[in-house]
Amino acid sequence: MTLQDSTLNHPVFYDESGAHPLAFFLEYHVKGSEKIFVLVDENTHEHCLPSFTEKLPEDYPIHVIEMPAGEKHKSLETCQLIWEQLTNEFADRRSVLINLGGGVVCDVGGFAAAVYKRGIRFIHIPTTLMAMADASIGGKTGIDLHALKNIVGTFQQPIGVFVYPAFLQTLPERELFNGFAEMLKHGIIFDSAYFYHLAKTGPNTLTIDDIRISVEIKSDIVQKDPKEQGLRKILNFGHTIGHALETHSLRNDAQPLLHGEAVILGMMAELLLSERKKLAIQTDIDSLLAHLLDYVVLYDLSDACIDSVISLCANDKKSINGVPGFSLMRKPGQIVPGVECSLQMIRESMVELRSVLLDNH
Repeated sequence: MTLQDSTLNHPVFYDESGAHPLAFFLEYHVKGSEKIFVLVDENTHEHCLPSFTEKLPEDYPIHVIEMPAGEKHKSLETCQLIWEQLTNEFADRRSVLINLGGGVVCDVGGFAAAVYKRGIRFIHIPTTLMAMADASIGGKTGIDLHALKNIVGTFQQPIGVFVYPAFLQTLPERELFNGFAEMLKHGIIFDSAYFYHLAKTGPNTLTIDDIRISVEIKSDIVQKDPKEQGLRKILNFGHTIGHALETHSLRNDAQPLLHGEAVILGMMAELLLSERKKLAIQTDIDSLLAHLLDYVVLYDLSDACIDSVISLCANDKKSINGVPGFSLMRKPGQIVPGVECSLQMIRESMVELRSVLLDNH
């Protein structure tokens, strides 16, 4: 399968068979690269790098760069670490950076590559469900700034993405649920039958075909709107409030919400917001909420938390003059982007979500 925008095509490879397309890809598509760098975090260095090197010819020359693991290291400081190591190893514009990791590694590595010497090529090898089904696809790169999510970044496509489902066996269950949230989102925004299929089967019985469907949904949207001028905004469903909750949690919790956990809460809040804006009918909202409740983390939506979320929404990168813009649902499979909502309406939806969570747990 090939993603395409106005400047670049790139393939997405799926491998369950034991064949190793990466070695062939590097041989035929990365000619002239004197140096190949592999970005890992502490976890993928231990659990994924050994099997990754098995996919390469013996004694294949790579330079490993390790970054700290975790969302809090999705930062300019981490990029500086990467750039310094690239510079120390005399990386030039023919060099290639392979990002071996989850969404944070792909986001940070993509951004670091996109701006190093005004851009070097990079490859994503996602190792989490979140990265396989979503974060590695579409060309968004970015870092956080003072816990504001993805506030600095670029649109830059990788030259290839390689999906190896075997890496999922290295993940704890919480990480599977983390990525599963984005797959549920793909169903709500594009294919309601896919949503109900996923909601029924759960994250522990996913197949490569399920991952492929999510990739194809996102790919189809990105092909039509690579720079998020219109259609691509529907991918933000659940993320305005979700990102705000994630940021609040990063600032205040000893064990912060994972991105997917925050997104499920965000989707539920934005479904309630869709109803308040009279875009969606209650029966559709109730049906989706009932299924999302099976996967939601019970989070304390205190008054202080809601105040924080509202402030963060007003500061969201999609806000104009402090008024947040949402992608809200008209019906399952149909999302309306660019819907302005007052801060009071956001507050009311968050308070309603708090009641829904308390009533069902």
